[in-house]
Amino acid sequence: MSYTDFAHSLTAFIQDCPSMFHSVAAIAKELKAKGFSELREKDSWNLEAGKGYYTIRNNSSIIAFAIPENLTDYHFQMSAAHTDSPTFKIKAVPELNGPAEYLRLNVEAYGGMIDSTWLDRPLTIAGRVLVENEDRLESRLFYMDEDILTIPNVPIHFNRQVNDGYAFNRQIDLMPLFSCGEMKKGSFDAMVADVLGVKVEDIKGKDLFLVNRQKGLLWGYKDEFVSSPKLDDLECAYTTLQGFLASAHKDKIDVYCCFDNEEVGSNTKQGAMSTFLKDTLRRINAGLGKSEEDYMRAVSKSFLVSADNGHAVHPNHPEKTDEGNTVFMNKGPIIKEAANQKYTTDAFSRAVFVRICEKAGVPVQFFANRSDIVGGSTLGNLSNTQVSVHAVDIGLAQLAMHSSFETGGAKDPYYLYEALKTYFNTVIDIDGADTVTFR
Repeated sequence: MSYTDFAHSLTAFIQDCPSMFHSVAAIAKELKAKGFSELREKDSWNLEAGKGYYTIRNNSSIIAFAIPENLTDYHFQMSAAHTDSPTFKIKAVPELNGPAEYLRLNVEAYGGMIDSTWLDRPLTIAGRVLVENEDRLESRLFYMDEDILTIPNVPIHFNRQVNDGYAFNRQIDLMPLFSCGEMKKGSFDAMVADVLGVKVEDIKGKDLFLVNRQKGLLWGYKDEFVSSPKLDDLECAYTTLQGFLASAHKDKIDVYCCFDNEEVGSNTKQGAMSTFLKDTLRRINAGLGKSEEDYMRAVSKSFLVSADNGHAVHPNHPEKTDEGNTVFMNKGPIIKEAANQKYTTDAFSRAVFVRICEKAGVPVQFFANRSDIVGGSTLGNLSNTQVSVHAVDIGLAQLAMHSSFETGGAKDPYYLYEALKTYFNTVIDIDGADTVTFR
């Protein structure tokens, strides 16, 4: 497969993932097609050698794992990414009447988006809806596959300072326009009910989010760029999944994780700080007939690749990045480090991932924030609060992170796929923090 083919497959995947709930459904569909079986958390788990499984929490986080044919002195080799991206969530009472016959939607920020990038473009909604069906409630995926909303800018004639660093008020400036007279209060829920084929009174709960309707694309005269909504972090979610699925899964337990709620701190029942990973690993251990002592020994020898995108040098603002630890698009995966441990990378984990990239024949880059700029956090150090293992924070270099339409290098997704395929196809034998053997 060429890098352009892989980039096109990435944008097609993202198109199928308008919300974190759809992302998990799309990932589960790929896993099932590869022979993985679902294990529900409420059920007993019966594991078999040579089989692959996945489990889902809240319909927005998913963990898959593969049991090798022969398993003796085992450990876990894991990857983690996240399903969510910054957007706007529709409030429980969704509509705002007026002025006059206008009908707007009442939304609030989910994560730290670049507000201006959401204005003057076709939008829709996606998420999940809880519907009453006789004596039970059922969760339904919801995606309005139409252009139904926009957030209009104020004309420059009324807002002369808009190009001078205007601060948008999220309660005033960022409410999507839904109708200018054809629909009245109550029309939003009526629309949702109509799409789902249920009665309005049967809708008991909604987690619905705004979606940018622009389709991802490969662009540039030399096919250098890929742009799409949600590159952060569905780019890593997809590439790590493909690397995981391409592995032979020998002599260790390979684990693929995709968590929800990274953009709002991860401290939810389905986030990276939750017990989801720990619960899953313990149940794998028990399902294999292993003891608590076996589990602790396995964890001590385990490794996590936490994959979440990072910042490429900006063509117009190179001064925003560190003078030496700079990364660029189409130059391979990046390893992220921070002395404050917002990134979990240390010398040990960095060396392991560099060795993997060398083995894969993939270039690798190193990122650190300027010393006078506080960077963001990601999955690695947060998941380590529940399952403490050697871990490295990596990602792909991109521009305009947290824009509603982000840009990255077209070659990089294929580079990361090759690196993760090599990672999962390599048995990494760890002895404390002293030695690592690759086989």
